[in-house]
Amino acid sequence: MAATDTSAAPRLLPSYIQDSWWTPEAPSKVHEILDASTAEPVCVVSTEGLDTGAAVAHARSAGQESLGQLSIHQRALRLKHLAAYLHEHREELYELSDRTGSTRRDHLIDVDGGIGTIRTFSSKGRKELPNANIIVDGAVEQLSRDGSFLGEHIYTRLTGVAVQINAFNFPVWGMLEKFAPSFIAGVPTIVKPASQTAYVTQACVRLMIDSGLIPTGALQLISGSARDLLDHLDHRDHVAFTGSANTAQLLRSHDNVANQGVRFTAETDSLNAAILGPDAGPDTVEFDAFIKSVTLEMTAKTGQKCTAIRRVIVPSAQVDPVVEALRTRLDSRVVLGDPRDAQTTMGPLASQDQREEVARAVDTLVSAGGSVRVGGPESGTGDAGQGAFFPATVLSFAEPRTPAVHSVEAFGPVTSVLGYADIDDAVDLAALGGGSLVATVCTHDREIAAEFTRGIASHHGRVLFLDRDDAKTSTGHGSPLPHLVHGGPGRAGGGEELGGIRAVKHYMQRTAVQGSPDLLTGVTGVWHRGAKAVTATPETVADGTAVHPFRKSLAELRIGDQFASGLRTVALEDITSFAESTGDTFYAHTDEEAATANPFFPRRVAHGYLLVAWAAGLFVEPAPGPVLANTGLENLSFQTPVTYDDSIRVTLTAKQIIPRETDDYGEVRWDTVLHNQHDEIVATYDVLTRVAKQNKPEWR
Repeated sequence: MAATDTSAAPRLLPSYIQDSWWTPEAPSKVHEILDASTAEPVCVVSTEGLDTGAAVAHARSAGQESLGQLSIHQRALRLKHLAAYLHEHREELYELSDRTGSTRRDHLIDVDGGIGTIRTFSSKGRKELPNANIIVDGAVEQLSRDGSFLGEHIYTRLTGVAVQINAFNFPVWGMLEKFAPSFIAGVPTIVKPASQTAYVTQACVRLMIDSGLIPTGALQLISGSARDLLDHLDHRDHVAFTGSANTAQLLRSHDNVANQGVRFTAETDSLNAAILGPDAGPDTVEFDAFIKSVTLEMTAKTGQKCTAIRRVIVPSAQVDPVVEALRTRLDSRVVLGDPRDAQTTMGPLASQDQREEVARAVDTLVSAGGSVRVGGPESGTGDAGQGAFFPATVLSFAEPRTPAVHSVEAFGPVTSVLGYADIDDAVDLAALGGGSLVATVCTHDREIAAEFTRGIASHHGRVLFLDRDDAKTSTGHGSPLPHLVHGGPGRAGGGEELGGIRAVKHYMQRTAVQGSPDLLTGVTGVWHRGAKAVTATPETVADGTAVHPFRKSLAELRIGDQFASGLRTVALEDITSFAESTGDTFYAHTDEEAATANPFFPRRVAHGYLLVAWAAGLFVEPAPGPVLANTGLENLSFQTPVTYDDSIRVTLTAKQIIPRETDDYGEVRWDTVLHNQHDEIVATYDVLTRVAKQNKPEWR
């Protein structure tokens, strides 16, 4: 391999392979990339001689090892710092993105959107996942009567590589939204961007490497063709593809995907719809919000978004008013030109090839019966030489069920307005798209919203409801959020990305594990009832032979450290006093005759929350110490009623310990069980506390 100095923008775009920058030596074939506005050369790409097999092997060895040395929280924290670093250098990415035809507003979607996505994943990873490398999924299943044999599910990271094959329209966001969850999961990534805008992706990767935050082998970049990449993959690996349905089908048919177990997810073509509810007439706030939304989705990224609105489905009587409203807003808001011109609000398409493809798609739609109502290929293409400009274009169809409008996607600033007779008709029209990423329904009527949901939800990965209450705060039809799933059925690819921690788990294997409580505690790092415990009691604490778990810092506390209290008897006066002081005078606590008549109670019973409060009194260690705060109580279940003259005791066990990477404390989850004098379980729950990492001398 020939090392390449990337301090200056190279004409031959480098790849980043095996932790070094690489370009081919005197390639025989190169692909020239042009500025979308001026048609001036930007760079050339070639991967001639690149060893993709070596890249995969490096990821599986060096990448897996370096990422495996970090916990989930440590990897998530690196993403936080990476987001800050990229934010500081985003202007460099803006300047390069200008050449792709993106405006300043488009940069916010791609560059800032990508940075914001990794920031969100960093936060959710540290808040919602353990500081470990195993994630427990769901509750424990008891598989034997005596509790000696249990089963549960866990997630562990894939041992291969995450390959991402991206489209041209989002060279930064498209990479970072896939990279963030795979990085948190601990799976190394190989990025293969679309050549047309790969120079922006390459600049972003260079910044990521320069940050010093990417471990060895965790990120590689192929700047150009990678035709044999899938040949080197197997069941350990994951491929995430964004692009055309045709290309997705070719990849799916690869033997390693079809027969060797390569995990494959695709996000492809999508004829997304915006539906104007029958209640949203031209004099409503909803109508105005609808027009703004359609206009934005037509023009953002010059309509080159997988989530753009391709079909505008409106009541038949509103077709002409909607077309005219779109015309008015487009005429007043859209200035087509070079993004480097401050007056420009919509840039060119990414390339001349893309412009020709959009023009062909519009011609096909017109030939099928569409009428050009606004714009069109012949209405002017800007004054910028050889730029790939295309005007905002609105079509309408006298026959809204024309097959072409539900199958041909013009991947640019083009949309079609279709009329519907009633809600059932609108639902049918939306479904003709064959599965979409997103639909917007604009209505202020709850029943209409519910009816549309029942009709269209199964055809869409996301549904946005837009009305006067959320019009100003909505993130918009075309903005996938890291918190929510992005993907859709059928034509949209059948895949799923994002969705918060769901996305992290896409790069992990869910496994059912079975065994004794003690062994499963060892596997998961979470204490299971029946596993070994080190028990302290009031007596052993008092005589100094044991230490109360609340006196232990994180450095001293261990999973299975336990405190078992003595019994406390419940008196009738305790029940009536609690009822009077709290105002909870429910008959089961205050009316002997009514309580006795209830088949669930023997007679008047103690309030559940009285018992929980007493339990805290039974296990708490009152002096200042490493337990800093009680932050919650989860999974509370009352199982056996307690009446007066009964007694309760509590057993508190350190169940899970989660140290924080950035603070001097961590979280401890305590398994809590209340028993009565007959050793019957009264209640179970988890107590959540914050505990200092180190003890202070004054706490001793």
